[in-house]
Amino acid sequence: MDETVDETVDETKNSAAGKGSQVMAIVAAIAGWFVPGLGHLLLRRWTKAAVYFLCIGGLACAGLAMRGGIFGSGAEDLFDRLGYFADLGAGVFYFLAHELQAAGPDVAHATGDYGTRLFAAAGMLNLLTVLEAYDIGRGGETK
Repeated sequence: MDETVDETVDETKNSAAGKGSQVMAIVAAIAGWFVPGLGHLLLRRWTKAAVYFLCIGGLACAGLAMRGGIFGSGAEDLFDRLGYFADLGAGVFYFLAHELQAAGPDVAHATGDYGTRLFAAAGMLNLLTVLEAYDIGRGGETK
């Protein structure tokens, strides 16, 4: 009889730990999307958090400094919708883009076109780090 009670207690602890890690994984993923690296910071992965923030922030700021175009939500074709999704992946940098880029986009020149691609690359890279933060939060990585 004691063995049955012990097994039930162990199963309850395991299921509670699984739910807790699922919640932490979701919180880390959302935080990591909004501020690149924040999800890893919450998971105590200090080096990854710093590297991801600097790399994604650097790509986004370089794209904005080159006066790249930022896709809006009112997309009319598939390419613009995909661009919006990629740009939105940059999190806080997307929401600050219009403040940081006061002069507006200049895609008529090659640098503006490259800037558009750099900003989209920052967003897609951030989405990959969000998936990694979610996986780590669920216990998918031990160190």
